[in-house]
Amino acid sequence: MTVVFAAPASAFSLNPVPSSSARTTTFAPRSTTSLQAKPGSFDYALIFDCDGVIIETEELHRLAYNAAFKAANLQVDGKPVEWTNEYYDILQNTVGGGKNKMFFHFRSTTGAFPSFVQDGKSESPPQTEEEQQALIDNLQAHKTELYKDLIAEKATPRPGVIELMDEALADPAIAVGVCSASTKAAVTKVLDVTLGKERRDKLNVCILGDDVSKLKPDPLIYVTAAERLQIDPSKCVVVEDSMVGLRAAKGAVSNC
Repeated sequence: MTVVFAAPASAFSLNPVPSSSARTTTFAPRSTTSLQAKPGSFDYALIFDCDGVIIETEELHRLAYNAAFKAANLQVDGKPVEWTNEYYDILQNTVGGGKNKMFFHFRSTTGAFPSFVQDGKSESPPQTEEEQQALIDNLQAHKTELYKDLIAEKATPRPGVIELMDEALADPAIAVGVCSASTKAAVTKVLDVTLGKERRDKLNVCILGDDVSKLKPDPLIYVTAAERLQIDPSKCVVVEDSMVGLRAAKGAVSNC
């Protein structure tokens, strides 16, 4: 797979990441009408990550997590749990998926799970794996609702990404898809707002965090996309914005 990095901010750009194994692909000429082709009939694929690529959402994710932490009064050693910009940048380039980020934070960064408030009652830090999973699940569910509210208020696509997607969708030789480690509930809202139903319906593949057992940087999500499209991973161009996504996309080649 060829991996393209979207700039962390400003205009959408297509600058291939230098790599000995990367291949620069020249697309076939564009057709003037949009035609849906069947899996196995594509020459190439253009696959987008969502957060940070289709829309600059990472800061909205961070704000939603911190709001969920505050609502639950999460505390470790008497200190509130809060993710700074600098720390969240490390998280998003290290761990794929929201629940995994929280597990990483409490198991590796703080080394302890937090006390919290549930239904107005103060609760001690969870001890068993089941209790820890339940806390993470509840936090993620609340965070997703908060995030969807933020998306409804502030979501706009990054400059150039819609034009690029439409150009590829207009060519029946090119499959177009979205592969995101975020939950279906969160990404669906983003895609609804930024792409619209008609454009979403034209996607040839859409794989989200709930659809795979392993998240980025594991290559499973991109391996699965290539399999569903019945296309060789070397014919795919993936647009990513993080090292986690880069490793996932590059790993898909050696895993197929």
